[in-house]
Amino acid sequence: MLSRTADHLFWMARYTERAENTARMLDVNIQTSMLPQSAIDAAQGWRAILGISELQSVYDTRYNEVNAKNVLDFMVRDPANPSSIVSCLTAARENARAIRGTLTTEVWETQNTTWLDMQKRLDRGLLQTDPSHFFEWVKYRSHLSRGVTLGTMLKDEAVYFIRLGTFLERADNTARILDVKFHGGKKGSHAEELTQRDFYYWSALLRSVSAFEIYRQVYRDVITPERVAELLILRGDMPRSLLACMDEVVANLALVRNDVSAETERFAGKLHADLRFAKIEEILDAGLHDSLTEFLERIFELGNLIRRDFLVPLVA
Repeated sequence: MLSRTADHLFWMARYTERAENTARMLDVNIQTSMLPQSAIDAAQGWRAILGISELQSVYDTRYNEVNAKNVLDFMVRDPANPSSIVSCLTAARENARAIRGTLTTEVWETQNTTWLDMQKRLDRGLLQTDPSHFFEWVKYRSHLSRGVTLGTMLKDEAVYFIRLGTFLERADNTARILDVKFHGGKKGSHAEELTQRDFYYWSALLRSVSAFEIYRQVYRDVITPERVAELLILRGDMPRSLLACMDEVVANLALVRNDVSAETERFAGKLHADLRFAKIEEILDAGLHDSLTEFLERIFELGNLIRRDFLVPLVA
């Protein structure tokens, strides 16, 4: 497959997944912001989203105050923010348009209709009147895109690059969503200290990654931060966990391997093995925030290696 085609497939999938995960992250913060808290705590919650997304400096150049209205505008509809939902769904559609001949009609129409409907919903003011409903729509369109892709496309390299982009992005975003709640935790924090956090915050976090019912099935007990972290990091049977994502990344890398990708596969395999054989107690003892930061650095490096071996290189 031509590297340019692979590049468009990979980034179409990443941008679609990024839009979904941005919606999930914003929705959980809206839910938790409705709980009793001070204005300072509410602002810190929105600031944490900007910090974890590495967008604080860009935000500060455009807005004078950190509040729900400004952050939602910046993270959803601001075209100057390359990670906003509008920017992501626009980029996904443009990547799909560039390779329409590689996609089935159903996949292209799904991407194009999502972009068109997004504009209509924002113009009607849905973000202001019912933001949670808008975020549910974004998640639904992402689910639909994945389902149509798997249901209509030949299972060849095109699908493998789409899956590779999807799960690399999902791993990055799951780590960021989890770190939003643990952000600021000190190295050496123990599970006993973490369990002092409010039950409702962890319930909202689980719902943000479609894991509330799964948690109940797996643990059948009170929600604790330690178990939430274990579920979202180390459970291979949890679809959005870091381990489940790396299972897919490693598997799809093997399916598209070429003569120069051995080092990339080795790097991905080591990251996968570190998750597969880790224990949550060890991660918490080392500091969950520090562990997630290290994971994000490694997943970023893996993305660079994949770009080097398979995709269009960045222009210096």
